[in-house]
Amino acid sequence: MTSLHSRSPALPTELPDTSNPILYSFRRCPYAMRARLAVASAGLQVDLREVVLRDKPAAFLAASPSATVPCLVTTDSVIDESLDVMIWALKQNDPEGWLNMPDVGFDWIARADGPFKQALDRTKYAQRYPELDPVEERGKAAAFLSELDGLIDQWMFGHPTLADFAILPFVRQFAFIDKDWFDAQPWPELQRWLEAFLASERFERIMEKYPQWGEGDAPVRFPQER
Repeated sequence: MTSLHSRSPALPTELPDTSNPILYSFRRCPYAMRARLAVASAGLQVDLREVVLRDKPAAFLAASPSATVPCLVTTDSVIDESLDVMIWALKQNDPEGWLNMPDVGFDWIARADGPFKQALDRTKYAQRYPELDPVEERGKAAAFLSELDGLIDQWMFGHPTLADFAILPFVRQFAFIDKDWFDAQPWPELQRWLEAFLASERFERIMEKYPQWGEGDAPVRFPQER
């Protein structure tokens, strides 16, 4: 899940005693991807707990008000929204200057998280929306991506920013609904932007596989030291 402003949700009854914040995550979830991207960019280390969504552990359900990933548990707070996790990490340390972006970057994130993600879901999971035309929904998503293609010149705002890495995981998700169709669209800058991301060591690093976490398991550090 995501929101545009940091907040301090109610804490669970007990917070884990750990030297590192705990990040509940799910490898393929785009919301969790962008949280991991920011944590890695910030040079922080967390104890990653890989959640299998059909088998959510009790500790995760106790920590997360929404029962969705990502969820970051620190010694004094719970951050249950993916964009808030990104901002929290970058406020600790922002060596690449991701927070140095114009305010319109937040507008782009809101559009990606709102109308674009809605159209994406209604395209990818068309069987859940039998009353809707998936071709029409794909067209709505495509209109957003066409506009985004017109903005990108290697990056959205001239250098890597929060907006790039908040939006890229969802563009990836949409692209792989029908990659041949996506690649045939007249979006050269958007396609190069996505392909550079997919080919990057950054993406490889945040997509390493981790075993499902269980109570009593030894901590799994993220990102792994190299």
